[in-house]
Parts: sequence; C-alpha cells; structure tokens
Amino acid sequence: MPSLKRIICLANSWKLKERCIAGIDLDTDQWIRPICDRFPNDGRVPRDIRLVDGREPELLDILAIPLADTGEDFGFESENFTIVSGKWQLLGKAIPANLFPYCGNYPHILYNSIKYVNVSYLQSLPFQQRRTLQLVHVIKFSVQAQKSSSGVIQWKGTLETSSGQKLTDANITDPVFVAKLEVGYQATGEYLVTVSLGMPWIPDNWEGEAPCWKLIAGVIEIPKSTNQQNTMDLVDRSDLIAQTDREMQRIGWNVDQGRKYLQQNFNKRSRQLLTLTELAQFLSYLQSLSNASSLSQPDNDDC
Repeated sequence: MPSLKRIICLANSWKLKERCIAGIDLDTDQWIRPICDRFPNDGRVPRDIRLVDGREPELLDILAIPLADTGEDFGFESENFTIVSGKWQLLGKAIPANLFPYCGNYPHILYNSIKYVNVSYLQSLPFQQRRTLQLVHVIKFSVQAQKSSSGVIQWKGTLETSSGQKLTDANITDPVFVAKLEVGYQATGEYLVTVSLGMPWIPDNWEGEAPCWKLIAGVIEIPKSTNQQNTMDLVDRSDLIAQTDREMQRIGWNVDQGRKYLQQNFNKRSRQLLTLTELAQFLSYLQSLSNASSLSQPDNDDC
C-alpha cells in the first residue's frame, strides 16, 4: 500500500537536467531513492513533482513523500520507491551531528577503492545488499574544475574519510555545492558526503561493460563546533542509547511505546534525532519508572 515515508534528504543532485533525490528513511534507517515513472529509463524526479513549499528540497530537510511499496530497480538498485500522487511535505530539519550513525562501517566507499562498480557485480549480490548510496564522514576534501571536450566545466572531488577510505576525481553532482565552488568556496573543513552510483555509462575509448560511476551527490558541511565535539558526542550518544535499551527492557516497554513517548514529548520518532540533552532526559524518565507502562502496542523495529 502507498504511504507517506519520512526521509532525511541527503541528496538532491543533477540527473539529466532533472534531479535525483535520496535520503534515509527515519522508520527503517534504510536508504530511499524516490523515482518517477514518468522517466521509465532512469526515474529522475521532475521539478513539478519534487518542489516542497515552492522550493527545491534541501539537504537535511525532513520530508514526507508519498511512495509506493516498491519501485523499478533498473537492474541493480535496491533503494528505489515509486512516487505516487500527493504533496511532498516539509516536516523539519535534521542536525548534522545526529547523522554520523548512518555512515555505517564499510571497508570501502561503495564496494571498492576505484571510481566505479560494474553492474554485473551488483547483480551478483542478493537484492537487499545492492547498495548504491552511502554516507561518509570526510576529513580531507579537495576539488578541482575540469573542462570537458565540449567546453563544459565539471567539478570533481577527491576525498578521504575518517576511516581512511579514499575516492579520487569523482564528479560532483550536488548543484548547491557546485554553485558555492563557482563563487570561490574553499573546501577546508569536514563534511558528510553522500556518494551515489550513477546509471551505467561508457566514456570514450572504454573497453568492457558500462560501469556505474561513483558520484558526489550531496555535501553537508559539519560546523567546526561539531568537529571538535564529534568523537565525544558519538561515544556519549552510543552509551545513552544503550542505556535506554536496557531501561526499556527492564520496564517492559516495546519499541512502539518508546516511539510514542518520543513523539509526545520531543516531536521526534527516533532516538537518532534526539539531542544529547533530550536523550539524557529520555533516559532519566525511563529510570524513574518502576514497572511496565500501561501503553500497550505491538512490537516493531528499533526506535
């Protein structure tokens, strides 16, 4: 059944003069790429569908998007959900400091240390393991402008993550970040970067199958104050969440009961969206309860 899915927008990038939108589903912590059946070959999202309150979706927007339960995978993508009729809604803004848990722990940026992934490799994996989107914490980021044979300027980025992974000379398709580069912005800080696999494409003089090239599809600058506190905050957050897990188990709360409390008291459905102060308040409340809550709902996923 179609439903409104709430995602943190982590990519709004160029795709054949339209856009590719992608983000994390707040209810499942999984990537979602809304696709439009108006473009059956690649699913790009046209402007008349994607605008929210008359503007482009921005990185960190929390969006409610009407989506079907499935979508065309184009032979290799697992994250696609078809857009159905209905208005896109803006629910709020996410905080960069709360997004680090979504970076995951992978040995490479999208499978390997080179700039592309072959479709045949993706098709060799079980469907749900076909990752074509990844959020990475970048500590070194250099950019350069290159002119194509047709005279078009293309910005490319080379990045290194906090785990030592590297990606070299990847096309930057984030239009907002490119606009900043064009007026002299210098990439000197730390960033959360969404790396995406594009549709298969063969450059000139290429031999072999058409690969999916890695693209820098979304760039979120981490405020310096966040950089300084990031390691400590991650440890604190992980510890607080673990303590809330233990307390919920002690008092007999299921996940839906936890979510209901978060919605009623913080207007948030996930602990990942709480500030450290809010997490501490939630933990304190749980510790004050001596027995099972009267709230009774069916068990569900993690809150």
